[in-house]
Amino acid sequence: MKQHTLKPAAGSTKARRRVGRGGNHGTYSGRGMNGQNARSGGGVRPGFEGGQTPLLRRIPKLKGFKNPNRVNYFALNVGKLEAVFEDGANVDAATLIEKGLLKKAIPLKLLGTGEIKKKLNITVNLASKSAVKKVEKAGGTVKILQVKKTEETKGAAKKRIKKEEEAARKGTNVETKES
Repeated sequence: MKQHTLKPAAGSTKARRRVGRGGNHGTYSGRGMNGQNARSGGGVRPGFEGGQTPLLRRIPKLKGFKNPNRVNYFALNVGKLEAVFEDGANVDAATLIEKGLLKKAIPLKLLGTGEIKKKLNITVNLASKSAVKKVEKAGGTVKILQVKKTEETKGAAKKRIKKEEEAARKGTNVETKES
């Protein structure tokens, strides 16, 4: 057996249907009579609706911008913590996953809906003022972690440096005027 003698197995391939060749397709080869679709390369582009305003142009253009660097926080209410945790427990992402309140470790925001009477030590990324007040009133603590910020872009760094230079220049001008 040589490479030039290899053939696909019988019945594994099927010839592409080409119109206008051979019998059984009639006079017009299944294309009907004259018209755009009877021509070579004929047919309309995808989305063309015969001159009617197409669907993509009928629907409104949605305004706004979705920040690709946004941080999605999991909202956690103090009322849920009251029901799930014991008095004096430490609450963080790992313990929330163990208790089944959280599926994976994502940034948490503590919100003040519900009542809390147990003393809990809570570690979250953000917390509302009402939530912190309720937890501290019950004798617990709220530790707020910092979310990692993305690195400063080149353009943002240039803007920051320019602002700092302007501030420094204004500061030196103020000093020279006073003397």
